[in-house]
Amino acid sequence: MKKLSIALAVYNEEKYLERCLSSIVDIADEIVIVDGGSTDGTLDIAKRFNARIIYADNPPIFHINKQKALDSCRSDWILQLDADEVVSPELKNEIQEVINTTTNCGFFIPRKNNFWGHWMRKTGVYPDYVIRLVKRGKARFPCKSVHEQIDVDGSVGYLTHHLYHYSYETIADYWRKADTYTSLTADELRRKKISKRAFFSYFFLQPIKIFVVFFIQKKGFIDGIYGFLFSLFSALHVPIAYWKYLKGEP
Repeated sequence: MKKLSIALAVYNEEKYLERCLSSIVDIADEIVIVDGGSTDGTLDIAKRFNARIIYADNPPIFHINKQKALDSCRSDWILQLDADEVVSPELKNEIQEVINTTTNCGFFIPRKNNFWGHWMRKTGVYPDYVIRLVKRGKARFPCKSVHEQIDVDGSVGYLTHHLYHYSYETIADYWRKADTYTSLTADELRRKKISKRAFFSYFFLQPIKIFVVFFIQKKGFIDGIYGFLFSLFSALHVPIAYWKYLKGEP
């Protein structure tokens, strides 16, 4: 039987962590958590699950800590999770089966996103396929962008059961994370030396295009008001990031 490690990078995740670990602890041979300096009850929860804790700082590109977690795992296979995710019972059974039979080096998992209490059906976020199950030594985060996928050295398959994602349970959750993401995008604009005179593109053309893509092309209208708001907020990401870039914010 192949062994399975669970890998997480966390920072002040007491709201979510227990629910996440409870969904997977019974099939985990080890739980590895890289903590970026939590000041809430995150570490107490991790210790209750007998996690191996690695202490680190909290870099803006949080995939750096995710990579530290991958590098520290010892099992044949690694399931990389975020604290606000929950493994469904069906997915858990599928993982146990596939790691003992596959020749692949990684797997996409269909993630189901909860936006303010609504399970999204379209709007470009369902099915939200993410590479999370990987063979040890065969996967690495590029650590360049906030929404990047893991790079896998070898063939990648697809699992069929859900990983539940509770990222945006409240308005405050959304804008707290959006503040981080727009700051990272502003930093990318700075590195690329984007023109500071491209007002029309970043304040009008790109946001309109993004809204149309999410709400019309990706059928956000099927999700009703939730699809409209998600499309609108996604469109606002660009002008907010560009404004931070113009002001020189980190």
